[in-house]
Formats: sequence, structure tokens, C-alpha cells
Amino acid sequence: MNLWGTGPFDNDTGQAFIQEALQDGAYALQEAFDVVLDPDMDWIEAEEGWRVLAAAEVLRAVLKGDTSRLVDAGLRAWVQDVNADELAPLQTSARHAVKRVLGSESELPDLWEDEADAQAWRTGAEQLLAALS
Repeated sequence: MNLWGTGPFDNDTGQAFIQEALQDGAYALQEAFDVVLDPDMDWIEAEEGWRVLAAAEVLRAVLKGDTSRLVDAGLRAWVQDVNADELAPLQTSARHAVKRVLGSESELPDLWEDEADAQAWRTGAEQLLAALS
């Protein structure tokens, strides 16, 4: 996986999720959360973790009305056109999914463990979680 920063869209999976969101809208967000919240999922692969963080960042932008952290003009436009009330029910799923991605049953914390930017990655993810609370 190509990785060029600590943000949810600073990797191949996060970039691909932008297109999923533009194509499938709220369904793409819900699916990203549902996959990691499946009780049969014992281990969250990095790709699924990145999808959750990207979906959570999109949801945060919708709910807060702040697109400054979105890296794609098309995605910013989509977020501005979406009705926040329609996506608000996803907030609880998003919180639980991000918590799982940050937990011990997830590959992402392991991948970041020995990296120089590990604290920046975790801080960003925890700030995203807090914004969804």
C-alpha cells in the first residue's frame, strides 16, 4: 500500500474510498462501518481500517459542515450537497468502527507502532473519534 501521510486519505485505500463515496453516497459510508462492526470479524486488516477512517472523516465533514480536511474537490461538493440529518444516524456506527480500528484487534496500530509519525497518526484518529462523539 502506498502511504504518504497520516491522514485518512493519505494512502491508496483512502483515495479509492473517495470514488466509492462519490458513486454510492451514504451506502459507502455505512458499508465501511458495517464491515468492521461485523461480530464475526476477529481481525481488521489495514485496508478495512483505512476505509473506516476515510468514511468517518467524510461523515465528520457532513455533520460539522467543515470540508477543510477533505482532499478532493468532488468530495467536498458532495458533502456540501448532502443533508446532514440523513447521515446523522451513522454517527454511532462510525464511533464504534473507529474505536475498533484503533484497538488491539486491528492491523493499523501495529503498522504504525514503529513509525516516526505514529503519534501523529494516533492523535489524528483520536481527534476524528472525538469529533464524532
